[in-house]
Amino acid sequence: MHEPSAPEQGRGQLAGRRILVVGAGQQDHGLEDPPIGNGRAMSVLFAREGAAVALTDIDADSLRVTEELVRAEGAECVAVVADAAEESGIEAAFAGGREALGGLDGLVMNVGIGAGMGFGGTSVEDWDRVMAVNLRSHFLGCRQALACFEDRSTVVLIGSLAARESMPVPSYAASKAALEAVCRNAAVEGAPGIRVNVLAPGLIDTSLGRLATQLNPARAEVRIPAGRHGSAWEVARCAVFLSCEDSSYVTGQTLIADGGLSVAVRG
Repeated sequence: MHEPSAPEQGRGQLAGRRILVVGAGQQDHGLEDPPIGNGRAMSVLFAREGAAVALTDIDADSLRVTEELVRAEGAECVAVVADAAEESGIEAAFAGGREALGGLDGLVMNVGIGAGMGFGGTSVEDWDRVMAVNLRSHFLGCRQALACFEDRSTVVLIGSLAARESMPVPSYAASKAALEAVCRNAAVEGAPGIRVNVLAPGLIDTSLGRLATQLNPARAEVRIPAGRHGSAWEVARCAVFLSCEDSSYVTGQTLIADGGLSVAVRG
């Protein structure tokens, strides 16, 4: 089965854009040869498509790796270590990006964690932590973008197919479902100059995805019409589309990238 990789050359789809990627690093979860994660793939592909890129992550070492890959593409780049769940962290990320790049006109919020198992196995602390990282961070990012972005700017919130499914981690599913409401409201408030959309991946071959499959082998047997899990490069291509002029009439929407999983007959 064909496994998509990064395009060798960009097409200049983001030439002149200045995009902040929040969650640009990745956790490898002990894998010796980890696949590239969504945040890193988006950062590299944005650079390859001509954008200047501001990078933010709470993990300084992982962020440094992404920064090196982006600079290897010849792109202008700045990296800011910050906690996206904290108001001061988002403010620092925006300030650093705007100062280094002369402004920002694009944002991707690629932040999400899970905690707890089932309602009985989810503590109040688990719930609050997930909501802070997965939802409050996106609210804070949208608030900053709506305050400082000018016309023809874009915001992409990375959601999940879990928003429309039942799953063993209700805090994660609920937080991702709420992103669609954040998106709708931000899209209306930001119109017509700022477009806001959700990108919702399905089962993607990332380090976290492989760890989840180790813990739940049945995950590898899920019937996907495309016949495989997706790659982070495919998620990144969708993010490029939502961040460029090709999607100029798309706002307040959710783009699902799941290989047909959400429409498959299951039994």
